[in-house]
Amino acid sequence: MSDVKRILVTGGNGQLGTELKRYAWPEGWAVTAIDIDELDLRNTAAIATMVAESHDGQPWAAVISAGAYTAVDKAESDIVTAWAVNAMAPAAFAESCAKAGIPIVQVSTDYVFDGARDGAWEVTDPVAPLGVYGASKLGGELAVRTSGARHAIVRTAWVVSAHGNNFIKTMLRVGATNPTLRVVDDQHGSPTSATDLAAALATITMRLVEDPAAPTGTYHFSNVGAVTWAGFAREIFAQSAARGGASAEVQGITTAEYPTPAMRPANSLLSHDAITRDYGIHPPAWQTALGNILDELLGASNKETRA
Repeated sequence: MSDVKRILVTGGNGQLGTELKRYAWPEGWAVTAIDIDELDLRNTAAIATMVAESHDGQPWAAVISAGAYTAVDKAESDIVTAWAVNAMAPAAFAESCAKAGIPIVQVSTDYVFDGARDGAWEVTDPVAPLGVYGASKLGGELAVRTSGARHAIVRTAWVVSAHGNNFIKTMLRVGATNPTLRVVDDQHGSPTSATDLAAALATITMRLVEDPAAPTGTYHFSNVGAVTWAGFAREIFAQSAARGGASAEVQGITTAEYPTPAMRPANSLLSHDAITRDYGIHPPAWQTALGNILDELLGASNKETRA
């Protein structure tokens, strides 16, 4: 086992962390995924110690910084914690990675943009976060970018999966008992399968480890295709009904009709030009990704029902 390249993954119990653990890593690669019970991301000294320490006598090959404070609305009143987890923790990881001479892959968000443009956001577009969550994630980006560590910053949006809490699972749960749902219809974006995102991060990480000349910088990843939250909900129920699952009518409403403490970008579409150019990654359509998630969710549900 001494020749195994081991990747340290934070946020191990989250949607992305779960998929990084489930990913079919090639022979010679492995992940150690940790969560808050093993490392408090507010403790920068503990972060430095963990990166510096070897795993079973072997140094880490890379870090995938996927752990984050993602409670967007709560962040508006929990500013210090959001900044500690989303900015200072990546700063500590990146500084430690630079000292260890290993790459870091930092997961970021569409919330670094204000949403006030048409078309997909390019990686070079000006950032202007609307709230604490986006600002703190941007702080993490800046820390990684200026750390001296070889890095890839990967922004994503609207992450969903068969695990944890997300929009798909919420719609299926609420739709099972409510014939009509009101869903925001003026925010545009592309859903992102955590499975597909994990595969993209694995591709980038392994390349960074194996190739000292691998491209570095900022990238975007989501599934392909634009939709609103209401449009996404309609497709969820259409595909769910086709699989014998929940179905409901979706009525579109405006953002103003569903006020939240934190402002959301009206446009979260992300351009994939950079990640395709540098890493040959071509994300699949979000409808395909949704079908794969529903196959897993409804398959598991049907098995429980039959049991």
